Amino acid sequence: MENQVRKKKKGWKIALATPLVGGVIYYFILLFLYLPSEDFYNFPVPRNAELIKENENAKSYYWSAAIEEYGIPFGYELVIKINGWKKGEREGALVLYTKGNKIIDLILTREHLDILKAD
Repeated sequence: MENQVRKKKKGWKIALATPLVGGVIYYFILLFLYLPSEDFYNFPVPRNAELIKENENAKSYYWSAAIEEYGIPFGYELVIKINGWKKGEREGALVLYTKGNKIIDLILTREHLDILKAD
């Protein structure tokens, strides 16, 4: 009888710990997949996005995960939020993000990502 109680307690501990550990692993994987862009107020940029054009107010990337119809991928949206950016208005492919008095326009089209300073 005592053995069964121990097994049940152990089962509950495993059941509670598994999603927690999984969530922590997912969180760190997400943070690894995105880098802060120092020129753009440390706004996160996908690590595997290839910079194709830039100037002082905009950066354009080739990013195979970008699909306009589906919007910003969940993981990217989560990383943006974790980094303190608040999602604002959305107009078509353009999404406005703010952090304090800093503003970033994010434009996501098919395999293309544009990040613009909107001062």
